[in-house]
Amino acid sequence: MNIFRLIGDLLHLASIIMLLLKITRTRSAAGISLNSQILYALVFVSRYLDLFVHWVSLYNTLMKLVFIASSCYIIYLMKVTYRATWDPSIDTVRIEYLVAPAAVLAILFHHGKASDPALLKILQTLWSFSIYLESVAILPQLFQLTRTGEADAITTHYLFALGGYRALYICNYLLRFHLEGRVDWIPVVAGVVQTALYADFFYVYVTRVLKGKKFVLPA
Repeated sequence: MNIFRLIGDLLHLASIIMLLLKITRTRSAAGISLNSQILYALVFVSRYLDLFVHWVSLYNTLMKLVFIASSCYIIYLMKVTYRATWDPSIDTVRIEYLVAPAAVLAILFHHGKASDPALLKILQTLWSFSIYLESVAILPQLFQLTRTGEADAITTHYLFALGGYRALYICNYLLRFHLEGRVDWIPVVAGVVQTALYADFFYVYVTRVLKGKKFVLPA
């Protein structure tokens, strides 16, 4: 594991902690897209099913379990505990329009080979599906942000950490290419797409939030 992946993992973990703190301390899910959280839960579950068949390390296993458990817990908080604070009228992106294309891409483009055992093919396809889906899972949150035009500080910090984690993973893949002479184009292309979706958000975050101003999208 190189430094970019380690920092990326920690930044990803920090984003989840910030989101949980925002919801539990304010006792509100206002400003958070439930649809995005459902997509992230689907990403983690489909990506980490190899927990049952493949051991990598204690660190790897714990991180996978934390991501799955925390994403499901966030959905529970939003759907049950603080349901009244979530506004479905502004969280309107149809997630099936994001899930279906990701599934088609995973079936067409994945790492499975014809000679692979059936279980390995399924896991490889699900892993590819999770990569494609993660690249667009933030869209419901970003669309909701454009509808409200503003966000509180902790929500913007959460989004910045979430976007930053994927940008660091691109650096991780580039470093591996430099050291190992090979590159996995599926996560690289998906990571570039995901990072590009954050471009406007990153610009406003740097020019306003980091200067102590409230996050407000340009009119």
